Order: sequence, then structure tokens, then C-alpha cells
Amino acid sequence: MPATDPTARPWLDAALPVDTRVELLLAVMTTAEKVGQLHQVANLDADDPDDVATLVAGGVGSSLYASGATAGNERDPGVRREAVDAAQRVAVERSRLGIPVLVARDVVHGHRTVFPIPLGLAASFDDGLVERAAAVAAGEAAADGVRWTFAPMVDLSEDPRWGRVAESFGESPVLSGRLGAAFVRGLQGPSADDLADAGRLAGCAKHFVGYGLAAGGRDYDTVSVGENTLRNLHLRPFRAAVDAGVATVMAGFNDVDGTPMHAHPRLLRDVLRGEWGFDGVVVADWLGVAQLVDQGVAADAREAAALAITSGVDVDMVSGAYAAHLESLVDDGTVATEVLDASVRRVLRLKLRLGLFERPYAATSSPYPATSEPTDATRAVALEAARAAHVVVKNDGVLPLRADATSYLLTGPFVEEGEALLGTWTLDGRGDDVVTPSAAFRHRLGIADDATGERLWVDDGRFADRVQQRARRCDVTVALVGEHPWRSGEANSVTDLGLPPGQLDVLRALAAVGRPLVVVVYTGRPLDLGAVLELADAVTVVWHPGLEAGNALASVLFGDVEPSGRLPVTFPRSVGHVPTSTHQRPTGRPIPAAHDRREGRYLDDLTGPRLPFGFGLSYTSVTYAAPTVSAATAPLGGSVSVRVEVRNTGDRPAPELVQLWLRDPVAQVTRPVAELLDWRRVTLPPGGSRVVEFDVGTDAFTYAGRDGTARVDRGEVVLLTGPHAGDLTPVTVTVV
Repeated sequence: MPATDPTARPWLDAALPVDTRVELLLAVMTTAEKVGQLHQVANLDADDPDDVATLVAGGVGSSLYASGATAGNERDPGVRREAVDAAQRVAVERSRLGIPVLVARDVVHGHRTVFPIPLGLAASFDDGLVERAAAVAAGEAAADGVRWTFAPMVDLSEDPRWGRVAESFGESPVLSGRLGAAFVRGLQGPSADDLADAGRLAGCAKHFVGYGLAAGGRDYDTVSVGENTLRNLHLRPFRAAVDAGVATVMAGFNDVDGTPMHAHPRLLRDVLRGEWGFDGVVVADWLGVAQLVDQGVAADAREAAALAITSGVDVDMVSGAYAAHLESLVDDGTVATEVLDASVRRVLRLKLRLGLFERPYAATSSPYPATSEPTDATRAVALEAARAAHVVVKNDGVLPLRADATSYLLTGPFVEEGEALLGTWTLDGRGDDVVTPSAAFRHRLGIADDATGERLWVDDGRFADRVQQRARRCDVTVALVGEHPWRSGEANSVTDLGLPPGQLDVLRALAAVGRPLVVVVYTGRPLDLGAVLELADAVTVVWHPGLEAGNALASVLFGDVEPSGRLPVTFPRSVGHVPTSTHQRPTGRPIPAAHDRREGRYLDDLTGPRLPFGFGLSYTSVTYAAPTVSAATAPLGGSVSVRVEVRNTGDRPAPELVQLWLRDPVAQVTRPVAELLDWRRVTLPPGGSRVVEFDVGTDAFTYAGRDGTARVDRGEVVLLTGPHAGDLTPVTVTVV
């Protein structure tokens, strides 16, 4: 156990206020020990003499356990609690001050229990579900000694060429902000005091800010963005995470109009800390401080360290620039002692808020047992999340599948491939734990394990002629296509948004048979699905669904549960249409959507998206009445109720996502043609109807004006309701 003598070390007295303990500790620290708290290393090893010496000297404050700079693409053996505790024991029991190490790992969409990728979670539009998934991930990771994770990623993503779209909650500021805040609550607890509870992790909102605008969708590239776009779009989800109490924020790799984020005092200090009051830790991204040299704003690592710390970056992730140079920078006055102390205070405060001094070891960090297996309870949450991520985008009546059909062909590269269904940034999940589509279909049809033929043929799709021959013998073909996780995530940008090579050829061969064809698309980004939609009788987008991939697929396709997912991003017609999103603002020469075919912006194609934001089908039909408002006017600071009747005109239950959108026709700066404001989930019985009501305060019309400050204008606003961005009906309200 750690030394806990409050007489010799008064900062160990848990009865004292956190800030008092911080000051007691800070008062006895040397400059070298202070710098150590801002130095993050990778994979501390208690068997490495150099690591032990650094720990004993108080020269390291945190350790990131990862396989490398792009750990989402490289599997490692998994975090081992024994190794974590061994390193922690050295820091706590052998260093002069006994300050625990803060252990970090990327727990992006699950730890041992893997949930859908964040883009798939976003398709649920369910903040409660996202919060529960994050809580499971936190408990499992804490059982392995992890107390800090670099999630949620709340970058807005409107360029599907960018591989990190998979890690995002999509393109909408309000959706990303609401789900990001839910993820923070799941990791940290509903209130600030919950962070010290066993089974909680410190969250990290990343990547601050504008990273989703990387030029050409190329990872790490530059960003050209104005104040209007930053404040009215890309800063908003980060503000939501800060308001939810996120403990840390990560600086982005990108620059913002020429100033790298690791050296951006206006955004890190003036906006994040000054305007928003964020008092947590700002951490660099991997090598982000040293990369200021590559970005051309620092001559060497010493200058980079000075730039980063004075701009507001508290913790240097693995570059070593702070460890090598910060002490001398303080000694010669280049960096003020007050700047160093402020960063150290924030790191120490975080460790104390986490209860790390009282419970430094994995065995005391979580109510979850140290187990190598997901539990029935955690799998139940994963199954619910995977089902909610399924988005049916076409159905010509073939879905739901009939369980009494004579025979099915299940084909494609994902039929038996568990690992590929986990998604990017899955560090501790295991492919062997995944319920594969073939296993789930066999179970659903009552077929013995590994059996094939007669009612169910399973084929990996490598040979199109063989697959085509088998399709002729089956009543229905279900083709599983799309991206392997290696094709999404960090550093995995693409120039072609079509299916990977060869898959479309197989689909053409299957469609030529003339039997019903269902296509299931696994993906980490929006794809160009034009040819797929033409060839298939039904298409469902399921992202990368995690551990319960097969069970979720079978239950949705066979109609055991109703499909309820909706697209959290716009699907473009082609890569030439990118960017296509709901961020579109009015132009000087507007073209009504109805005129797109005749006089649209492109000579060779339509302008509108292939699949609009918020789109998704159920196994029935739903109609919307025109919306009404409780009053034609609303006083500034007041509110108005918007009501819309939705009716299920079919014979199956309808899980409907009723959406409320906003258009501000006249403002100080151009506003989006339509932006998502709110949504309600309702389930309508067959033939049933319901009046859905939104209570809208005029503060929901807030935007940043020309000077960057928040404002609400008097005048007309248009509120729109409907099932998706491409089908909205307006009603007007005047703010007086």
C-alpha cells in the first residue's frame, strides 16, 4: 500500500480540500519534479531500469499505454493491470513525494466490451444509451488500472475522405455536443464529485479545434477556417463537453489558418479558459509539441516547448520536449514560473479529483472484476447499441426477412470475420468475442453450428462465379460488404468513396440472378452507395457494430426488433460532391431543390446528397402533418411550443425520430439553410398517431455574430419538422 503519513506528507490528508492539498504539494516540489508532472511517456515498464529511475526521481506524471502513434491501427497485447500496478508502485512507494502516475489509454468505444464505433453510436440519436455504453467502458478500463481516456472525439466531420469520421458523432453541432456530453457523463459520472468514484475515468474532448476540416480530408493537414465557422459550428460541441464537466481537452494536430493548435494562445487560453472557464488539463496529441518544428513555427524542440506551455498546453504527450527543456526555460526566465505552476496545479488537481492518491492501484479503481470476458450485462448494452446503429436506407419490401423462407445465402468478407466488425480504435476487444453474422443467422434459423447447405449457405464471396451459382439456388441473398476497419480511423484517408475493389463486381453478379438481394454495408465513413442502391432490393448501413454485430443484424433483418437508426452524416453522391453536409449556407444565387435537375450547380450530376442527414427507414410508413406553434410571436427570452402530429399508416410498430430544424432567414452573418435543433424518439403502434411537442426557448436561436459574441435577433425564424433533412415542413415564429 502507498505511504499515507499526513504528518510527513500533509497533502495525503484526504480530509483537506483538494486545492489545499495541491498547494501543500506544490510548495515542496522542485522545478524538475514540477516538469515531471507535465511529462507523459508511453508504456511505463517497471522492469526497465531507465523507467524506474525516472519514476523514482518524480520525472513522469502520466503514462499512455499504446502500440504507437496510430494505435487505432495497430493491435497490442492489451493493457495488463499487473504491469500498470508495478509501475504505479514505484511512483507511489519509492519517489520522494509519492505522487501517483496517471495511466491513460484510448478507450474510444469500449474496452473489453466493444460497442459500435462512435459514428454508429451517433446513429442511435440516444444520449442515454451513449452514456450507458461509456459507463461500461469506464468500469472495465478502470479495472485494468486505466484512469484517463482520450475520448470523446467531438470534431465535426463533413468530409468522408477523412478516416477519423469513424471516431466522431457526425456533422451536426447539436448532435455531437449532446452525445459528447453524454459520453463525458458516462465516463466521469453525472456530477463533478463522481470522478473520484471507483470505475470512473477522466474524459478528454478532442481534437481542439477544427481538425475535421483538414484540407482534402487528409489527416494532419492544414485548416483554413474563419471565426464564423469556428464559433457557429466547430467550437460548439467542445463547449458542450466543457459544460458537462470534461476533465481534459486535447489540442488538435492541425493549424487554424496558419497557427498550429499546440501554439494557439487565443483559442487555448482566451477562448477555452478565459471565455468558457475551463479549469482542467490541456494535453498535447502524440508528439504534437515537437511537431511544431515540422509545422514551421519553432526552430527546435526547446522553442517548441516554450511555445506550447505559454500557449496553454499543460501535458506533453511523449515528445519529451518539456522533459528535456522546460526546467532550463524556467531557470533562464523564458517561461515564467507562474506559467509552469499553473499547469502543474491542474495536473495535480486532476489526480486528486480522481482519488488517485487514495486508490492508486487497479484492484481498488473499479467495481468491475479483473476479467478477460465481457459479461451478459455488458453484452446486453452492446446489443442494444448495435441494433440502434442499424440504418435501413432502402427497402423494396424484402425486409423483414421471412424466417420460413426455403433457403438463404449469406455472403461477403464479413460473414465469419469477428475482428473486422469491431471497428477502428479497438485496443482491448477481441475478435473471438464477436458474435459473427454466420453464427447469429444459424442460431436464428435453428441450424447447428458450422452447418451449411439447405436452408443457409455461407460463402465468403471470394469467387463471384461460385457465389452467383449459389444465389440461384436460394430464395434470398444477404451480401455483407464494406470497409475493413483498417480503411478507416487515423491516417486512413481515401480518395475513392466507393466500395473496396471487387465488391461491386460481386454485387452485380448477384443482382443479375434476379432473386431478392439484401446488402449490408459495414463502414467507418459515408460511402458513395449509388450503384449499391440501384442493384439491391434492400440496403442497410450498420457501420462497425462491435461485439454483438451478428445478433444485432439477425434481429433487425428478421424483424425481431424494428430498425430505428438514422444517418448522423450526409452521404454524398460522389467524392466530387464533397463536402456535402447540413452546414450549407445560403448563396447569392440560390437554386431551389426542385430545380436541381435542370439548373443545379453541376453540369454532370445533381447537387443534392445521395442520402440526407437524419434519413432512415422503418418497416412501416409514417406521415407528418404540418407543424403548428403555440403562438405566432415569442418574446426575447421567452419560448414557444412547436407541435407536429405523426401517424403510423402501416401494420408494424414505428420507431420514429421526429426532428426539429431551424432556419434563420436574416441574421448578422449567414446562417445554415437548415440546422438540427432538437429531436424526439417516439414509438407509434400500428395505425396509431401522436402529437410530438418541442418547447423551444429563444436562446436556442443563439449564434455568434460578426464580433464573435453570442446574440439572439428579433425578427422571423423558421422552425421545420420532418423525418430527415431532405423532407422538412416549415412554420414561422417572430421573436419580438
